[in-house]
Amino acid sequence: MSTPRSFPENFVFGAATAAFQIEGAAFEDGRTASIWDAFARVPGAVINADNGDVACDHYHRYREDVALMRELGLESYRFSTSWSRVRPDAGSVNPAGLDFYSRLTDELLEANILPWLTLYHWDMPQALQERGGWTSRESVDRFTEYALSVHDVLGDRVNVWATLNEPWCSSFLSHIAGAHAPGHQDVGEGLLAAHHLLLAHGQVVRELRARDESLNLGITLNLTVADPVDSSSVADRNAARKLDGQFNRWFLDPLFRGAYPADIIEDIRAEEPTAFARLEAAIHDGDLETIAAPIDTLGVNYYQGEYVAGTAPAVPPIELEAPTERAIRAPWPAPADIHPYERGLARTGQGWEVQPEGLTRVLNRVWADYAREAGTALFVTENGAAYDDEVSVEDGVTRVHDVERSAFLRSHLGAVLDAADAGVDVRGYFYWSLMDNYEWAWGYHKRFGIVRVDYDTQERVLKDSALEYRRIIRNRTLAVPRYTGVPLYLPTH
Repeated sequence: MSTPRSFPENFVFGAATAAFQIEGAAFEDGRTASIWDAFARVPGAVINADNGDVACDHYHRYREDVALMRELGLESYRFSTSWSRVRPDAGSVNPAGLDFYSRLTDELLEANILPWLTLYHWDMPQALQERGGWTSRESVDRFTEYALSVHDVLGDRVNVWATLNEPWCSSFLSHIAGAHAPGHQDVGEGLLAAHHLLLAHGQVVRELRARDESLNLGITLNLTVADPVDSSSVADRNAARKLDGQFNRWFLDPLFRGAYPADIIEDIRAEEPTAFARLEAAIHDGDLETIAAPIDTLGVNYYQGEYVAGTAPAVPPIELEAPTERAIRAPWPAPADIHPYERGLARTGQGWEVQPEGLTRVLNRVWADYAREAGTALFVTENGAAYDDEVSVEDGVTRVHDVERSAFLRSHLGAVLDAADAGVDVRGYFYWSLMDNYEWAWGYHKRFGIVRVDYDTQERVLKDSALEYRRIIRNRTLAVPRYTGVPLYLPTH
């Protein structure tokens, strides 16, 4: 039996959600359509043509949901505000929308739960998208107006502010792969969107810092580890370099070093010269200095690692279940010679590999290469897994015995402790997600929550993983051994 390991005294335990995925009330109290409302109505874009009109009905049930958070012992709640609720049609401020977030904030504080606010979790107003969206520089100023409107109302009670969630997704996955709203497939658009998203982040950090120097300001990135299939192969190492550069460094380097990575610039220039020329023309003097505005906190979202080679495998890797039949292209501006391989790790119900030691390596790398010198603290702001939960009724009580999710939670918290033991300043962990919700192109087909939501009745049920998380938070200990170099999930073949 493992000796319990203790978490640092100041370590924060939380859970995360996003406005579009849980709120519902899509067209109530002045809210207008976001790009996800529009995308969900594109034939074939979302499984079962699911939409976010009702979702988890959190807009009407937020008090019940905060009570669940308190029951679980959560110390912080990471949520996002809806741009389409606060400034509908990218125009004037909507007081009713801001009032909802004010009431939610008060409810959290009354429950002694720290509000952790994200300004953008992918729900740009559709009206602004029709003027170019993130491919237009106008959106930088419109986002800044929106952010300051939120601060006008919540700045007296909310101290932790993240500008963006996963700009890789809202640029490359959305504008190059076409998998997320607005569903375009244009490399030039993806590069423009990434630059304008980062510029909007920097401009908002600068404006909020000028208003209140005491604010804790940051951004959240989804990051991975890219491993070559054969570390002695030049081609395989190059594939891993390119993937790392286009997933991790394209966002980390401008944020912390004020420049896009030179090697990836050359890759894109060689493979997509026209698209790169569009980006080059869009970068104005002072942009990169603005993007590199110092931040207090970097949120790290981690789900799985990548295993790639420079040549295609003889046997194709496991074909993951796709949410729809829409053709999706590679999400990289320069995708040549990046080929995924199968390595036999356990997989979640969504088909993602389970690789907890990858989280340790991500935290170690980001701390050593970026955050330590900048004095920026790290938090794991998303980590979780979808599994095909089985519901049972025992003695009249609904139960969800999600053994795999509980194991996933323990192993990844252990990975965080491994990074902390190595000297990484990692100060908290937010499980994704607090509750089952609208999982983007997967609709309601996949469940990530530690709280089960019955979408017909809106009943909430604590899964076994929620009870496990509550025990961990209460005891502030974890019975998981330190990583020894042996994968916690061994290959199955």
